[in-house]
Amino acid sequence: MIKKLCLLLFTTLLLVGSFYFLSKNPHLAYAEDPTPTPDPSQQTSSISECAANNIKVADCPAYLQNKLTQLAGQEQTLDTQIGVMDGQIKLTQARIYATEQQISDITLDIDTTSKKIDSIQSSLDSLTKILLNRVVATYEIGTVQPVEMLLTSTTVGDFLKRLNYLKIAQAHDKRVLFDAVQAKNDYQNQKQIFEDKKKQIENLKAQLVSYNADLSQQKASKQRLLAETQGSEATYQRLLSQARAQLAGFSKFVASFGGASILTNQTVCDDWGCYYNQRDSQWGNVALNNTQYSIASDGCLLTSMAMIYTHYGHRGVTPLTINGNSNNFASYYPAFLLKTISADGATSNRIGSAIDSELAAGRPVVVGISYDGGPLADHFVVLLSGSGGNYQMNDPFTPNGHNIAFSSHYSPGSIVEVDRVAF
Repeated sequence: MIKKLCLLLFTTLLLVGSFYFLSKNPHLAYAEDPTPTPDPSQQTSSISECAANNIKVADCPAYLQNKLTQLAGQEQTLDTQIGVMDGQIKLTQARIYATEQQISDITLDIDTTSKKIDSIQSSLDSLTKILLNRVVATYEIGTVQPVEMLLTSTTVGDFLKRLNYLKIAQAHDKRVLFDAVQAKNDYQNQKQIFEDKKKQIENLKAQLVSYNADLSQQKASKQRLLAETQGSEATYQRLLSQARAQLAGFSKFVASFGGASILTNQTVCDDWGCYYNQRDSQWGNVALNNTQYSIASDGCLLTSMAMIYTHYGHRGVTPLTINGNSNNFASYYPAFLLKTISADGATSNRIGSAIDSELAAGRPVVVGISYDGGPLADHFVVLLSGSGGNYQMNDPFTPNGHNIAFSSHYSPGSIVEVDRVAF
């Protein structure tokens, strides 16, 4: 009996030691995976620049953002504009690389730790099973009545030792079993943590898709800038001056009416198409192509073009549709709407024409008016019908400006630009 009790106690202590060793040294349950070293051939020029300045990958985007901010504050020339675009491209490349590294690190962490958890979970299951058997065995021995144990003992000391060994074994079994169950619960919590990390990876992947789209757009914008300016500083400054003058005119026009307060329930759709107001709450507060301008204050031309699109069957087009495509705006001045734009899969061009002939043919025209009497248009409206100066219009600024008389707000002599829209 003493040998059985000693063997039982030894087994229990061995299990305690094994459990403690495994729980404190989980890396022995599965071999560590080596940390991957980034492939230098895949590092972008932005990352190389950061490395040359001893900037960590994680800190590289912030470093490049600071440089970009400094560059954007310089005098605007073609060279500085190209420099800003190059800076944006580098910044996005750095963000892509940093995000890829973060995804890689988290993925490796999840894979390694998941294997560890699975291995230790198996060990805990085995330990729990053995411990349950041990508890049953100790309590079976514990059912022996103290009188019987006393009669089978050679001495009183032998009796006390046997009784003490039994109590020690039972106490150890209970403690180890409790610790095993607690450890299993801890590992379940750990698994939940890594489930959360998997969700984090999905978010990072979505962000990566967005960064790659931004990078493609930024590269395309740079190519458009070179094409639009033909690499000429003089051409760039001329186009830039025109764009600035138009946006300044829009702002001056709105200011003359006390600002562009937001309106509601302005949209009207009929057989002609849809009337939109640039100040409508649906889009009025939206930035014009992510610039400091808003659709409410400077989106008269954009809103007029959206109305024209609905007239030609593209009823789903709104100011937001056109505004959502940055290719519709000049690369040299992002708030300046180009004459050639695309929406709803259709590309249109604004071409100079004559009002009466276009209206007589049933084609609406977009006209620019000079409200302050200057040579440049500071507001755009859509003329729907009429002749000889007596026109009906859709005015994107005037509240409820659907199919109203042009002469009620402007004079024919204020018209300085006339465009038909060709698809």
